[in-house]
Amino acid sequence: MSEPEIPDELLAGYDRILTDVAATGRRLTRDELDDRRLLGREAAESGFQLRSMVVRHIAETRTAWPLGPGADGAATDSVLAAVEQAVDAFADGFERAQRMTVRREEAARREFIDDLLYGRSDLGRLAERATRFGLRLSRAHAVAVATGPEAYTETDSVPRTVEAALLARFGGRKILLTTKDGRLVCIAPGTQPDVLRYFAKQSHAATDGGRVAVGRPHHGPGGVVHSYDEALEALDLAERMDLDDPVLYAADLLVYPVLTRDRQAMADLVRSQLGPLQQARGGAEPLLKTLAAYFDAGCVAAETARRLSLSVRALTYRLERIHQLTGSDPSDPMHRYTLQTAVIGAQLLDWPAKEI
Repeated sequence: MSEPEIPDELLAGYDRILTDVAATGRRLTRDELDDRRLLGREAAESGFQLRSMVVRHIAETRTAWPLGPGADGAATDSVLAAVEQAVDAFADGFERAQRMTVRREEAARREFIDDLLYGRSDLGRLAERATRFGLRLSRAHAVAVATGPEAYTETDSVPRTVEAALLARFGGRKILLTTKDGRLVCIAPGTQPDVLRYFAKQSHAATDGGRVAVGRPHHGPGGVVHSYDEALEALDLAERMDLDDPVLYAADLLVYPVLTRDRQAMADLVRSQLGPLQQARGGAEPLLKTLAAYFDAGCVAAETARRLSLSVRALTYRLERIHQLTGSDPSDPMHRYTLQTAVIGAQLLDWPAKEI
């Protein structure tokens, strides 16, 4: 679509200024400069491009040039200086208006994101506002959240780097990238998992090995909140469970919320199965870590010993001690499931650091 024709009103008084300057050699007055700034602001608010406005000023200068062929150099310099002052003031007003527009857009975008991720505002109104930012909330969306060694804001280099990478690869996609509570957040259509995978890859690299969690796709405005909450829960779970994966998918971690859905039952299991470990010298923590490493290593003693920097003999002693205290043998398949579930429950409930 071509730009609309620039109205003469946006150059009002420009020819008169040139004529007066040619006759007197003066500089522009403060009022004249303020008028140029005001016209620049009006041009920006009307949607014209600064480049087009500068070209129009040059064309108008040629048309309204007030000096004849025999004009001396001083008069020519005065007129050209007036052109420079007028265009500079016009551009200043134009750019100020643009900055104000950008700030208003950023404020509106931030308010929308807050309302969207916190589930505030009327859902119908929220869906209407979403179209302004390229989201159709009637469809399914998924949210990915990335953390790094420090808190990030939208003006930091890391979010800008990730955003540039996403735009370069998915310029035509409907993606919303922002920061929230120091984390990077990416919202994308649920039918485009490649976007969030790429976001995870770029975020992991840009945050110097940070961790990324991806929620499941859900429909509607509330679905974005649900997916966002799942991603945050996955990040929290990774901390408590000491998970090593740099990218976590909420869909792969559903077993953990299921295990803690009945918190009291899980607490009873932890106390009954692992409570006796507190009688050991040094408390329950070392033996609990031994069990966690043993199960993570597929119950292979040599690999577990390597991960714990122990000899196989020392590991065997610990496993025997666990058997003595709990009555459950970690190497017995009949006992293993109950013990492993209790260990997972202890990690989820932060036991024994917290009383349960």
